[in-house]
Amino acid sequence: MASYLKSTPTRDGMFGNYGGAMLPPPLEPHFKEIRDAYDRISKSADFIAELRHIRKHFQGRPTPISYLKNLSNLSGGAQIYAKREDLNHTGAHKLNHCMGEGLLAKFMGKKKLMAETGAGQHGVALATAAAYFGLECEIHMGEIDIAKEAPNVTRMKLLGAKVVPVGFGGRSLKEAVDSAFESYMGQADTALFAIGSVVGPHPFPLIVRDFQHIVGIESREQFLEMTGGLPDMVAACVGGGSNAMGLFSGFIDDEDVSLHGVEPMGTSSKLGDHAATITYGEDGDIHGFRTMVLKDENGDPAPVHTVASGLDYPGVGPEHAHLYRTGKANYTSADDKEALAAFYALSRHEGIIPALESAHAVAFAMREAPKNPGKSILINLSGRGDKDIDYVTETFGFGDNL
Repeated sequence: MASYLKSTPTRDGMFGNYGGAMLPPPLEPHFKEIRDAYDRISKSADFIAELRHIRKHFQGRPTPISYLKNLSNLSGGAQIYAKREDLNHTGAHKLNHCMGEGLLAKFMGKKKLMAETGAGQHGVALATAAAYFGLECEIHMGEIDIAKEAPNVTRMKLLGAKVVPVGFGGRSLKEAVDSAFESYMGQADTALFAIGSVVGPHPFPLIVRDFQHIVGIESREQFLEMTGGLPDMVAACVGGGSNAMGLFSGFIDDEDVSLHGVEPMGTSSKLGDHAATITYGEDGDIHGFRTMVLKDENGDPAPVHTVASGLDYPGVGPEHAHLYRTGKANYTSADDKEALAAFYALSRHEGIIPALESAHAVAFAMREAPKNPGKSILINLSGRGDKDIDYVTETFGFGDNL
């Protein structure tokens, strides 16, 4: 059977009916340059060797899988395991694609890396890559997220990045993307726009998915070694969806392994109170690609909300939309209260403080475990919660009332 990963996307960047590249004419030659360069570099033995060296000796890969014995006993039913991307250098999965994008920028002769960030983890990872490769770095971040994720803003600045506050619209991730794209249009000759998830115009959903594939490769090998078999369920939070695609990619051809994406339900199912794009969205265009989008009454991308800044996006990666439409993956949600309860539970019972984004996947595992006795659930613990602890404790306390 042909690998799903090898069969998609098409040369035009389509995952079924989703994806593609709808660009302003001035950007078309720059994205063609990126596509052509990636086609060459991804087949280069020197590039692959250097990336493997970086992953082992700089990032600290492979990251382990942890059996969450205490959380499994607390939840009852299924056994819960976590792929520990929080132990990847900089504290999240984001460095997996940022180091690859940095290598690509060097290969192309670019002098600068540019990006948007929500929770700040992509910004920190890209600033880290820029420092490693000797490149300039410019990060656009919504004012709301700058306030919520202050530790990551400090880290970006210490790493030498220029942080651009975005104060229009919802002042969060969507607007940061808008602002970064606008800035990039004037610098495309010398800069690489390093998109932070499996979103955006082709080839970025492909590029980021490919660089995150290491998570799935490691997870499959490690779980087999630990347990002698494959997990029954794998799950990850989904905003844009890079950490989920990384994990899913290791199991996507295994019919006995069910794939579960966990979207942020925020405070309610009312439009504007959540960011559950696949759950409530419809087909549409956003940021230069076709996918599923949460839309307002005018058909424009709707305001969204979630306690987790990194999931605060009214679209989703086109491959996720395709996986949903074809029934290859399942998509559900966890609300702010569930994510916070999971954040405190993992901290108290396992000694692991998760990112609020990752806590949505933890919440899913805790909810599904009692329904699936004798089964195993592997979640992607996509990031650690250092960036969230001030916001969580100042806003919600220390979980003493749980």
